[in-house]
Amino acid sequence: MKAAGESARLHFTVIAPDLPGIGASSIPKTGIDMKTSAERVHAAVNALGYKKVRVVGHDIGLTVAYAYAAMYPQEVEKLALMDAFLPGVGGWEAVYNNPGIWHFRFYGATPEALVKGRERTYFEHFWNDFAADKTHSIPEADRRAYTTEYARPGRMAAGFAYFESFPKTATDFAELSKTQLTMPVLSIGGEKANGTALGAQARLIAPNATVIVLKDTGHWIMEERQQETIAALTQFLQ
Repeated sequence: MKAAGESARLHFTVIAPDLPGIGASSIPKTGIDMKTSAERVHAAVNALGYKKVRVVGHDIGLTVAYAYAAMYPQEVEKLALMDAFLPGVGGWEAVYNNPGIWHFRFYGATPEALVKGRERTYFEHFWNDFAADKTHSIPEADRRAYTTEYARPGRMAAGFAYFESFPKTATDFAELSKTQLTMPVLSIGGEKANGTALGAQARLIAPNATVIVLKDTGHWIMEERQQETIAALTQFLQ
């Protein structure tokens, strides 16, 4: 809304659920994977009374966001994908098999035992090394909050389950991507992370996708380039 003498301001109703098994969401006994999580998020959004949405996802959330848009295209007006990659879509193996991101195969009883009580040590690797500059990455208050959440019973196992599901997700997405998306799609990522690779994939699933690669930026684009990221998102979503 705009009053006399004021510049126009954008207003969005934001639904930001924790993914199933993560944060305050309950831990499902089965089906901790991208496609099933998209189905669960879709059910929650519908239960809130929303039938048309604009979907945004970062990291694992990106894969759930894509599954949501691919399965329910008539209900998704726009889709924004933020710095990760799409398993099963062209070029995905090069990312998945990169030894620098070993954590895609780090799950099960032994990894859980190794990380138990050392959750912060585990996450510091990602927060620091996946940023272009670790001093402009995840802030300290958030690091403490994430560490506390993942130290709760069952939470790290649930997080690992998403990585375990990548081969299944690759099969799911290979099938879903046979039908290209027709809604507007935005790909935005860091130059020193997945920005270029994700942009190439975005144009495979949606030929007219808009691609933004943020220079001198790593994976944590909201923390590393907050103003640029928010500006790109609000311009795209309005």
